[in-house]
Amino acid sequence: MRLGIFVGCFLALWGLVHFGILPSGLGDSNLLWVLLLAIVVSAPLSFVVLRKQRDAMSEQIVVKVDRAKERLVAHQTQEDGV
Repeated sequence: MRLGIFVGCFLALWGLVHFGILPSGLGDSNLLWVLLLAIVVSAPLSFVVLRKQRDAMSEQIVVKVDRAKERLVAHQTQEDGV
């Protein structure tokens, strides 16, 4: 999803630079300028837009880590009891 946001920003910014709405880079650096600008624009945009997905993934990771810790403790108590 983050890659999609980056590609969308890149295409939108490339169009704006191509039509002269945004300034172009110096000499042959136009592509690099658009890439850097797309990174700068897409990073905070993806941070805001993908918040729900990031929170959901974080909850899944916490559940898996908690289960792994419980299994580890259970195995340690089995080993101690033997």
